[in-house]
Amino acid sequence: MAAFGTVFMPEMIISWFDGNGWSNAEVVSSDSLQLHPGAHVLHYSSTCFEGLKAFRHADDSIKIFRMDRNIERFAQSSELLALPELDKAATEKMILDIVAKFKNDVPEAPGSMYIRPTHIGTEPAIGKAASPSLTSCQYILLSPVGDYFSGGDTTLRLLLEEHGARCAAHMGMIKSGGNYASAMRPIMKAKAELNADQVLFCPDGDVQETGAANFLLIDGNEVITKALDESFLHGVTRDSILTIARDLGMDVQERQLTVEELLERAAKPGCEAALSGTAAVLTSVGTLIHNGKEHTVGNGGVGQTTLKLRQALNDIQWGKAEDKFGWLTSI
Repeated sequence: MAAFGTVFMPEMIISWFDGNGWSNAEVVSSDSLQLHPGAHVLHYSSTCFEGLKAFRHADDSIKIFRMDRNIERFAQSSELLALPELDKAATEKMILDIVAKFKNDVPEAPGSMYIRPTHIGTEPAIGKAASPSLTSCQYILLSPVGDYFSGGDTTLRLLLEEHGARCAAHMGMIKSGGNYASAMRPIMKAKAELNADQVLFCPDGDVQETGAANFLLIDGNEVITKALDESFLHGVTRDSILTIARDLGMDVQERQLTVEELLERAAKPGCEAALSGTAAVLTSVGTLIHNGKEHTVGNGGVGQTTLKLRQALNDIQWGKAEDKFGWLTSI
């Protein structure tokens, strides 16, 4: 099977902002994009994106999960990067139109169609290191996908990193390519030296997120995760899992979690930890690596509460449970 996110539909939908307004959206080939070599995005990283999914239900209908929330975050990221303002209604129509065009290619469960809206600064101006791009482009790519972690129900190994951050603190809530780039070296180092799957960034002992997913600690009936601020990404899957957990009567705590408390709780029998994200969904963490020592989370296996929460989310996404929160949009 091809690696997650490496197969694309042959066409994408695209729109250009010329400094005054957005062009009508067009469906074009997805294998090329013409930019001036001096385009702002190529020099000053004026780029943001989203990740959401469309699901095929048993009756062959196609539903997009939490599109409104993703578009809101997309627009917010664009604003915080000083990119031209998105027309949210036009972005929604672009997503609906391109998914409808390729609805027959949406995989059956457990697969889905990954949707990647992208917004980039296009102004050819290499002298604008401290000024925003006045022109831009947004496009929507589609990629049929299976499981992000191809190993299935296995547990992940995380290195706790207290001396570095995933990205600049004021950039954390922006879903920008530069944030992922800044986390890449420490992740590669952790994989090579410690066989870690990811790095959990905990600057000054404050447990935040990994390079590509939010982090949750599950201790009995408690779900603990960092309270929202601008230093880390406000995950849509994170919000969905917390909403489901509250609905199940769990004690959801959005607050500061220190490395010290994390390691203390993780050692308890029955404790669980997990990563949440559009791609990862909810994946168990079995081992935490800190100061050269490995700490087993609970019994080191896949967490039963983690499985229950993931199943509850998947059941809504694939139409096996009531969409009581109004998260699905029909194509």
